[in-house]
Amino acid sequence: MKSSTNAITFKMFLSLMVLSFIQTAIWAQDSSSSSSSSTTSTSVKVAETWYSSPWIWIAAAAVFILLLVALTRGGGSSRSSTASTTATTTDADRVTVTKTVDRDSDTV
Repeated sequence: MKSSTNAITFKMFLSLMVLSFIQTAIWAQDSSSSSSSSTTSTSVKVAETWYSSPWIWIAAAAVFILLLVALTRGGGSSRSSTASTTATTTDADRVTVTKTVDRDSDTV
């Protein structure tokens, strides 16, 4: 019992010493306590790039949307297709569906 109490006391003392060392190291990093500070300001003129303007992004988004609509539409007026679906019931539990699709070919 006495040896476990001594071990716990030693661990607590060692922990206290380690934490004190860490706290001292952290205080040593603090430069605002006793040192003088000087402020230096410089001004730099930065040239704006073409992609930093918001109107460029708006125009690019509009072109992208128009391109997306044009590609997904796929020139629907040049192709014509006719589809018909017929559903007939022969019995109370059975439904027969017939689908026919006619497409124009682009061959000459």
